[in-house]
Amino acid sequence: MKKVFKVLLILGALFAVTMAALAAAFAVVTKDAKLDAGKLTDYSRSITVCDKNGNEITNASLSARRRSVQTEKLDPLTVKAFIASEDRKFYSHHGLNYGRMLKALGKNILSRSFSQGASTISQQLIKNTHLSGDKTIDRKLKEIKLTKQLERRYSKDQILEMYLNTIYFGHNCYGLESAAEYYFATTADRLDLSQSAALAGLLTSPNNYSPYRNHDKCTKRRNIVLKSMLECGFIDEKTYAATCNKPIETSQQRQSDGTGLYLNAVFDELEDLGLDFYGLPFGGKVITYLDGNLQNELDAYLSEDSNFAAIITGQDGGVKAYRSDTGGAERQPGSTIKPLFVYAPAIEEKLIRPATKILDEKVNYSGYSPENYDKKYHGYVSAEEALAKSYNIPAVKTLNTLTLGKAEKYAGRMGIDLDKDECNLSLALGGMKHGLTLEALCEKYRAFANGGSYTSTAFIKEVRLGGGEIVYRHRPQKIPVFSRGTASLMNGMLQKSVSEGTAKKIGVRNYSVAAKTGTCGNKSGNTDAYCIAYTSTDCIGVWLGSNNSTPVPVNGGMCCNIVKGMLDQLYSADRPPALDCTSGTMPIEIDAEEYNKNNRIILADEASPKLNKKVIRVLENDIPTDVSTRFSQPVIQKPTIERQNNDILIKLCQTKYYAYIIKRRNNKDEKTIYDGEWQEVITDTPPAGENTYIVMPYFEAENKKFYGTPVTLPSVYIPKTDTGKSPQQNLPDITTRDWTME
Repeated sequence: MKKVFKVLLILGALFAVTMAALAAAFAVVTKDAKLDAGKLTDYSRSITVCDKNGNEITNASLSARRRSVQTEKLDPLTVKAFIASEDRKFYSHHGLNYGRMLKALGKNILSRSFSQGASTISQQLIKNTHLSGDKTIDRKLKEIKLTKQLERRYSKDQILEMYLNTIYFGHNCYGLESAAEYYFATTADRLDLSQSAALAGLLTSPNNYSPYRNHDKCTKRRNIVLKSMLECGFIDEKTYAATCNKPIETSQQRQSDGTGLYLNAVFDELEDLGLDFYGLPFGGKVITYLDGNLQNELDAYLSEDSNFAAIITGQDGGVKAYRSDTGGAERQPGSTIKPLFVYAPAIEEKLIRPATKILDEKVNYSGYSPENYDKKYHGYVSAEEALAKSYNIPAVKTLNTLTLGKAEKYAGRMGIDLDKDECNLSLALGGMKHGLTLEALCEKYRAFANGGSYTSTAFIKEVRLGGGEIVYRHRPQKIPVFSRGTASLMNGMLQKSVSEGTAKKIGVRNYSVAAKTGTCGNKSGNTDAYCIAYTSTDCIGVWLGSNNSTPVPVNGGMCCNIVKGMLDQLYSADRPPALDCTSGTMPIEIDAEEYNKNNRIILADEASPKLNKKVIRVLENDIPTDVSTRFSQPVIQKPTIERQNNDILIKLCQTKYYAYIIKRRNNKDEKTIYDGEWQEVITDTPPAGENTYIVMPYFEAENKKFYGTPVTLPSVYIPKTDTGKSPQQNLPDITTRDWTME
């Protein structure tokens, strides 16, 4: 017993020393932590948003119309939604929930992080109004001290009211009144149960659970809050079930104008950056890439027949103007995906070149038979023409050659994760399960203008605190996808789409523009239409379509008309530098006849005439190894030979550029009977006897003759002719014979 007593005594002493040390440390760390009543009731927070020149766009917090809420005027279920979601024991603890704190401490120790905070509503109020968002022990100790001071000075109802007036709901909404107006176009005292639970659900992560960004996530999160209210006894089963089945109907005010839509995107991005929204607002300023004149021009293109989305970015990814009636939804990209998933990867893998001929014909891949939009087959077409005119069958054939695994690899390089059921040949035509946003499409197309690397899209250039300190600056990072050579070749191919393809409505300009159109739809009509266009300095994406996938009268040409207007606005004063179409590539001379007749890309030989040389560009490490010998070593089909009476007719197969030497051999004599350019028939009257003709093609260039392989024709026998005497003179001489009969 004495030993046990001694052990307990030692442990008690150690505990006392430890607690004393902790108390001392607590006192040192928190000595300057003092409760500031003014911070608790400062309800005028806002962030100033500016355009690219630093001019204020708007004070998006609606602070001019802001009013604080009073808890006694709120619906009781509105208050209970926040209590159930954030702090069920709010009215029973004294600011700190020690059980939750110990549980969170255990999880933090196991994860070796401070991810779990276990904050009560009182602690959250202190953290949001007095402290930074840093997850450190020092900050937590100060939070504990200030929370105790808060609980001693104010009643629970007062604390809850201050909390509801300062909490951040996303989109620059500080306080319940601001959130109610922004999300539901109502006042806080008129919020119903569904709306209250949805707003309470936002607090965990306003960016992720915003109904404007992800309606399904918002609904699921709302239902979790309702479940908590049910467990707390705040609502019954019937009310819970009925409210869970109720759709969340948000305000449409945020769709009113382009500048407002731009601001929504700014705050979405601001939340993605992970900045502390409670430390930032005091005089905080957000500088964007917004070009006001360009935004006004974009807003003028409104469609009465369909929904409209457009984005204009610099090649650094900065968004100069933006509008979206889709809320940034992912849509089927149609043929705009062909450069990204098909042609650029196939060029990069050296499977095709822009000039490669592809047979546009009826195909069937295990039951999948794609059709061209014009329901026709066009025979052999170059990859460049197939892309410019957006033929579907050559794209599917190319993807089949590339393989789906390779296409998936390049999609991954672009940050696009494909589901297994998306990896099929319809991917070549934009057949995706989830699709892509217009912003994402433009983002990937920027890789072509940027030498094969794309930059992420950004609305925010920098963020400053009230004193001018810059806490964030957009630094574009280039993410490599394709080689510089592939990007150069794609720039050339996509310019063909503007000059002679589906994007012709953009019009001929005195600067280089590359573009691709695309449509999606069904037998009843189109549901989506696109045009993605870019220059060396800017990228423009336009979408027209239907949010509910019902057919609407839209097409790629209509999108091109909008792009045309945007280009006119962008380059009204100056034109951009030319797109790079040469870096990483080489011009080569190929045999034109081989290309045109036999669909082969082989190098022209040194003797080839200029008229038979076609110049194309290829990757500098993808130069053909086969060289034509049609002129340095001429080869012809075997001519035919005929005899008419005693004349010989030699018929030559028609060939360009070749000349011929024809020799006749008779016994030991050999004679050249013809030396000259091609003629359809060469006629000769040979001597009697056996005659053999040798035909040898040759090509003459720069006073040098290149001889081909001689072709020997079948021998022709010519009988001896008469001497000009009468037939009787040729009879045997019988006059001198003795005719006496014996």
